[in-house]
Amino acid sequence: MLQTLRTYFSADFDWIPDLETPHNYPQLAGKLLLRDEVPLNDTNLMSALSENVLTKIPALEHHFWGFCCRRCGNKEQHLFANMPHAACENDCIYCRSCIQMGRTTDCEPLYFGSPNVKWPRVENPCAWKGELTFSQQKAADEIRDLVQLGKGEKLIWAVCGAGKTEMLFPGLAEAFSSGKRVCLATPRTDVVRELLPRLKAAFPNVEMEALYGDSPDKKGAAQFLIATTHQLLRFAHAFDVMIIDEIDAFPFHQDPALHYASKRAAKIESSLIYLTATPRKAQHKRIRNKTLPVVFIPKRFHGYPLPVPKLNLTPSLYRHLKRGKIPPSLLEKIKMQQQSHRQLLIFVPSVKQADLLAEYLSQWKLKVASVHAEDPKRAEKVIDFRNKQYPILVTTTILERGVTFPSVDVYVVDAGHSVFDEAALVQIAGRAGRSPDDPYGEVIFFHAGKTNTLLNARESVVKMNRLGEKL
Repeated sequence: MLQTLRTYFSADFDWIPDLETPHNYPQLAGKLLLRDEVPLNDTNLMSALSENVLTKIPALEHHFWGFCCRRCGNKEQHLFANMPHAACENDCIYCRSCIQMGRTTDCEPLYFGSPNVKWPRVENPCAWKGELTFSQQKAADEIRDLVQLGKGEKLIWAVCGAGKTEMLFPGLAEAFSSGKRVCLATPRTDVVRELLPRLKAAFPNVEMEALYGDSPDKKGAAQFLIATTHQLLRFAHAFDVMIIDEIDAFPFHQDPALHYASKRAAKIESSLIYLTATPRKAQHKRIRNKTLPVVFIPKRFHGYPLPVPKLNLTPSLYRHLKRGKIPPSLLEKIKMQQQSHRQLLIFVPSVKQADLLAEYLSQWKLKVASVHAEDPKRAEKVIDFRNKQYPILVTTTILERGVTFPSVDVYVVDAGHSVFDEAALVQIAGRAGRSPDDPYGEVIFFHAGKTNTLLNARESVVKMNRLGEKL
């Protein structure tokens, strides 16, 4: 009985007070913060509370069936625990679900900042002078119309390399010229880093900020925020336009707290835009039920088809990987590939295999680097690869989406591993052939036996190409 009640999702965010008092504290606007995150001393904090710039909210809500965390929406009782608390000298309940963002307890409140800030109206905000294709323009027009309307939602279903970022530009221009606040959220830190310089170049007069785990600036006070979806746990009713990029990506699609946070971060009346190349079952169901408006773009911006993955059976793959090596046939393939002008992205299922493979290839006088989520030099290595300091980069799935390299081939080693689901394989294949100057990159899935996932991923790419031809 209790389990049926313990759902993260609720359309009711009535606990957020309706604060109409305008203020000039953009660093607090729409924020949901712990006391040590509020950038005010005690005197200024009391002043902000008295002026309704801030209001206190209990961090944990107590119901007859248990606790609910008001930051992440967690209602799973096994994710709450007791701890001695120095401030009140009692054992206090805290939420373990969002503890990476700081501890929420039943004895300390959250501070909610009024979102009622007057953001500037930027005249002619977009400096991008490129041209959109017919399909891109259709999507861009619908996004702009949604932003003008100020409410509703829309899914942009576009293949890898369709130019989804550029499709957003007319809608973003409409938002900033109307004095609206925008958040573009994505599950991956690398995508945030990739998007920030592109968007700064396109909107040079709009104040924007990147928010992610180790970002240098954590104010969150800009009119335009590019953030990881985890950062949305610190916002409520903050944004007039909410864009969720790569809604099918891990961890967003598997984490109900992130769905809860992204919904709550948008204002009650707001424009919600979702971007994906590989919708999940939940989106397909809503599309079929006609509850989610969709724009479908099955063709890349440069007009060339997606590279179709080749399935390469490698029977001795597991035996060699266990010894930190790869089969001689794969090694020779990599050596031959290096005679071309293209760089090579090699995807592997784990951090250990990434490091072992890079070490093994370096023994054969190949210039190679490995990168993964815990790598402290992760950002620098990606930049170095983009600048062609390394011809080969071995990576985990952190680079499966949202990053663009102009001329690469893509190999997936042990492509039948469970970490590579259909969406991941399609996205990985989409790293190749993205440049109009080199649209024919090679994609090879090396496997020890065909799986339905491998076959479905390949068929998905073939299907998109067929639909693209009809355009």
